[in-house]
Amino acid sequence: QLVVRVNMLKGSNLLSTPSGGFSFENCGRNTALEEDLQQESLKAPKPNKTGTTIAGVIFKDGVILGSDTRATNDMVVADKNCIKIHHIAPRIYCCGAGVAADAEVTLQLISSNIQLHSLSTGRQPRVVTVNRMLKQMLFRYQGRIGVSVIVGGVDCTGPHLYSVHPHGFSEALPFAADGSGAAAAIAVLEDKFKPNMEEEAAKQLVKEAITAGIFCDLGSGSNVDLCVITNNKVTFLRGFDCPNAKGEKKGAYRYKQGTTPVLSESVTPLQLEVLEEFVQRMDTE
Repeated sequence: QLVVRVNMLKGSNLLSTPSGGFSFENCGRNTALEEDLQQESLKAPKPNKTGTTIAGVIFKDGVILGSDTRATNDMVVADKNCIKIHHIAPRIYCCGAGVAADAEVTLQLISSNIQLHSLSTGRQPRVVTVNRMLKQMLFRYQGRIGVSVIVGGVDCTGPHLYSVHPHGFSEALPFAADGSGAAAAIAVLEDKFKPNMEEEAAKQLVKEAITAGIFCDLGSGSNVDLCVITNNKVTFLRGFDCPNAKGEKKGAYRYKQGTTPVLSESVTPLQLEVLEEFVQRMDTE
C-alpha cells in the first residue's frame, strides 16, 4: 500500500535513479515530497540537533583526549555530568560526539571486536586497527549512525590520533576537535599547538579548547574531562576543570507589594469534592 501511495504522489517521477553524472535532482525530489506531505497534513522528519565538544592532541610522550560532560535532548539538558571518553583497549581511548546511544553502542562493539582481534593474533592492538574497524563500520551504514569519533592512543609504533566522521572518512592529525563546539575548540588548538609539547602544557591546551567550546556553544557545558595516555600508564582525569561553576546570588530579588498595579480582579468560586486524598513523602536526599 505504501508503494502504491508513493506512486500516486506528484513527486513520484523524481524518485527514479539518475543515469549517471553529477546531479542536483535530490533537491527537487525533496521539495516535491515536502509539498505532498503538507497536502496530506503530514510533516517531514527533522534532523536531530546534537551538542558536544571533544578534542585531542599528540604531545611529547603520548596523547591527551578531552571532552565536555553535557548531554542534551533538543534544547533540554538531559545529563550534566556524562562520560564521553570511552575505553577501547588498555592504551586506546575514543571520544564520541553526536547521538549518545549511537556512540555508546558503536564504541562498545568496536572495543569487543578489538579484544577478539587481540586474542586471535596474540598481539597488543594498534590504534590504526581501531581506526580501520571503525571507519569501515560507519561507511557500511552511510552516515545513518550519527557519531563522530576522535581515536587516540599509544602502541608499539608511538602515539596516534585519528578523526573519524559519520560517513566513514578518517584522517590522522596532530590535533583534532569535533562536535558542535568544534569551531571554537579548533581555533584554540590552531593558535597554541606546538609539536613535542610537555604534558602539563598539552593538558592546559586541551582544557582551553574544551572550555572555548563550552562557552561558545549551547550544546556543550558543565565540566572538562581529560584522558592522558602514555606508553606506561593511562590517567583519566574526571572533572579536571569546572568552568561553569554555579555562582551565588549577590542580591535579594524581591519587590514590595503594590509595585505592579492590579487593573482588575475577579473571583470565581469552584465547587469541589475531595474523593480521595493520598500523601506521599518526597525523598530529597
